Amino acid sequence: MLNKTIAAISTAHGKGGVAVIRISGDDALEIGKRVVRTKSNNLEPRKCYYGEILRDGDIIDDGILTYFKAPNSFTGEDVCEICCHGGIYVTQAVLESVLSQGAEMASAGEFTRRAYINGKLTLSRAEAIGNVIDARTDSQLRLSSSQARGALSKRIEGVREKMLSLISHAYATVDYPDEDIEDATREEMASTLNQVCSELEALKKSYRAGRAVCEGIKTAIVGKPNAGKSSLYNMLLHDNVAIVTDIAGTTRDVIEHTASLGGVTLNLADTAGIRNSQDTVEKIGIERAKEKIADSELLLCVFDQSVRETDEDRFILESARGKSAIAIINKTDTPPAISQSFIDEINKICLKTVYISAKNQKGYEELASTVEGLYSLGEIDLSNDGIVSNARQFSSVSLALDEAINAREALDFGQTPDIVLFALEKALSDLDMIDAKGASEEIVNTIFARFCVGK
Repeated sequence: MLNKTIAAISTAHGKGGVAVIRISGDDALEIGKRVVRTKSNNLEPRKCYYGEILRDGDIIDDGILTYFKAPNSFTGEDVCEICCHGGIYVTQAVLESVLSQGAEMASAGEFTRRAYINGKLTLSRAEAIGNVIDARTDSQLRLSSSQARGALSKRIEGVREKMLSLISHAYATVDYPDEDIEDATREEMASTLNQVCSELEALKKSYRAGRAVCEGIKTAIVGKPNAGKSSLYNMLLHDNVAIVTDIAGTTRDVIEHTASLGGVTLNLADTAGIRNSQDTVEKIGIERAKEKIADSELLLCVFDQSVRETDEDRFILESARGKSAIAIINKTDTPPAISQSFIDEINKICLKTVYISAKNQKGYEELASTVEGLYSLGEIDLSNDGIVSNARQFSSVSLALDEAINAREALDFGQTPDIVLFALEKALSDLDMIDAKGASEEIVNTIFARFCVGK
């Protein structure tokens, strides 16, 4: 695969000021020089050269050619980038000229895959580059950018070094039993192993925040009709997405968007108001609302303080029992009519109670702070900390922690060094899966299949 020279358009499809065609492989420089005619015959790496862009000998545009010599390029191979005008047709024409000179069309994510294969990126950094491109919120961008710069890889490598030290001690006691190494190092091994377990546990716990930022939390806004669910939905999205009227039952289906609140990505659903209804369409919406309640990880239960609580309010509160739920007491701009006894019951069942006026956009900051605290985002630095951010990484860390605990218990119980060694090597193997030291081709293919062509 790596012996062919590949090319693709690396900028987004559509009209723009400029576009970039990337070429990578052994023939990148020669192909670039044949497509872009410059005044210089000898192109120096990392310098830009203006020239005429040719197709079948005809000038089709003018632009810039930049050469990056291996291994000092993104892919680790010789790379040329042609910058041309950003029209849809002209960009495609330049790519066709590059392909006609011997390059092959790159597949999705192939440039980044080559960077990984050539040792320019770890797998977690490659994943993060894809997440930077896909980021929909500021917190996603900050975390993904940090991971792309290697924050998680560096943290993992620190744990690996401690584990490798332990493994070398264990091998020494097995290979040289007469040297009395075991007695001299057992206490040191126990101390280092405790550090490994502690660091793996911290990495495992970081997934709660990482998942909340990158993967998002299934969140449903629930309440009876006219409680202010759609007004809250619009407030969280900073847009008038949902229809808001004084007519009960306006929302008849589930409306879903992504919102960022307190740094947490909420996969947010506005649902139909829960009540007894004879309207066929509304009844379908209410059933879907109940399904969302069961399926969601976080509930935002909206209660109208301007009226006395009803059976529908009690049903919603009971639905929140045993789930992560935040009570939203809405319409604080009106005199309260809800009973204190019901408020007391809300406080017992829900994790936190927040008072807002969605109509007047009041209470947003307190709600954001509550959600941020729920997922521990205030305890981490998204721009710098190494954080586990997807299920694949979480699985590897969890398995490594389990084996590290087994090694610690074996050491504590005075087991022979080979038993400790077996658990340690398994822990190291599981941890190495995060950056794909030994990951299966299927896992690697799955990760790079998410990338766009040209990246």
